[in-house]
Amino acid sequence: MDRYEIVIGLEVHCQLKTRTKIFSSDPYLYGSPSNTQAGPVTLGLPGVLPVLNQEVLRMAVMAASALDCKISPVTKFDRKHYFYPDLPKGYQISQYDVPYATGGKLAFRKKGDSEDTVIRIHRIHMEEDAGKLLHSQVPGVSKSYVDLNRAGVPLLEIVSEPDLRSAEDAQVYLQTLRNILRFINITDGNMEQGSLRCDANVSIRPFGQSEFGTRVEIKNLNSFKAVRAAIEYEVVRQTEVIDGGGKIIQSTVLWDSDKRVTRLMRTKEDAEDYRYFPDPDLSYFEITNEMIKEFIKNMPELPAAKRDRYVAEFGLPLYDADVLTSQKETALYFEEVEKICGDAKKSSNWVKDEVLGVMNKSDWEPGKFPCSAKDLGNLIQFLNEGKITGKIAKQVFEHMYTENLSPSAVIEKYDYKPVESSDLPAIIESVFKANEETIQSILAGKDRAKGFLVGQVMKATRGQAPPEEVNRMIDAKLAELKK
Repeated sequence: MDRYEIVIGLEVHCQLKTRTKIFSSDPYLYGSPSNTQAGPVTLGLPGVLPVLNQEVLRMAVMAASALDCKISPVTKFDRKHYFYPDLPKGYQISQYDVPYATGGKLAFRKKGDSEDTVIRIHRIHMEEDAGKLLHSQVPGVSKSYVDLNRAGVPLLEIVSEPDLRSAEDAQVYLQTLRNILRFINITDGNMEQGSLRCDANVSIRPFGQSEFGTRVEIKNLNSFKAVRAAIEYEVVRQTEVIDGGGKIIQSTVLWDSDKRVTRLMRTKEDAEDYRYFPDPDLSYFEITNEMIKEFIKNMPELPAAKRDRYVAEFGLPLYDADVLTSQKETALYFEEVEKICGDAKKSSNWVKDEVLGVMNKSDWEPGKFPCSAKDLGNLIQFLNEGKITGKIAKQVFEHMYTENLSPSAVIEKYDYKPVESSDLPAIIESVFKANEETIQSILAGKDRAKGFLVGQVMKATRGQAPPEEVNRMIDAKLAELKK
């Protein structure tokens, strides 16, 4: 790839978290029995009229504001015509030439980079989702069934400019976009359930060439890993075609995650093939400045702003702040822990190292960690107050999330109580008597052997003695012996 530049643009469909659909009062709940959430408007029965859900518009404006887009003062809906079994009206209500938002940007920083990469947002538009085809899994039975529950569910289509230059960039861009949309609480962003879907437009061109190559659109990308793998495969495929003297055909391909290849779905349509025209049932409408102010007045703090605040307010390193704001649930968890114990640095260390470490090993979903933020905050408080040592704190923490117990309950159940300073002289005396050879080595100048003594005392106290106090008392006793 040292001869070709990769050019990528992403089209991301974001399903909004509204109670009802975009143009009707039909509800939508993922996993409901097939065709139980499709009323007359969803089915496109004769005589029905669509009405825009104002909550959809509010969420759409929030997304545009979060992505620094220009919001059109006047916009409209259009009919996009194509025939497919899961499209009951024979057209999709979308936006064509007057989208509600244009000209935004999204910034992300990859690991190891010192500066942000900024990707331009070409447009965002509102539209309705189609239904879903369910194909028979019975061998030899060639049948498909239509489930229209999802038809009419509100979507935002967020289209980037072709500014991405690697599969890794595309993956990080999508992760960052999902994080922003989840922070402002307009989607759950679950790619496996289809509430966030991505199509990638991929082409290559010789370095130095200004004209874009012929693009191929990749569909069926239902995970971050799939986005990266599909783009990497398609880049290699296009390179081999061009190097072999062939030409890239503008087309739509599907990503086969099992075989890890793309396969042709259809040659690519152009906009004229969809026969767009303004929807006569939905007139032009205004989005006034007053409406925008009302819609965004309670906008939650965005990830980048939260990250910068953690650095400025809590004095956290940028890396820590990046990790803590990489997921909405992680940021909220950290903030609650910090509020309880009042120690931002220790809260950060415990959340990013211990909590996230356990979650990654156990494959727990964000927000599903069994140890509450309140309990972790109390554990850090006990640690800061000297009620437990750092070593014991980690043991208590393990019991907390495996047994769903509070730190107090764990300490009581397993007798994790600190050794009193008054008990230490006797324990140290017994350790000295049991290790006379080590004592003589230390007195002869081998200071490294002192660590062994400290370890023996900590072992005798089950790690519950304060290490600083143990070191101080051992030093004092050794000083006496040297006299």
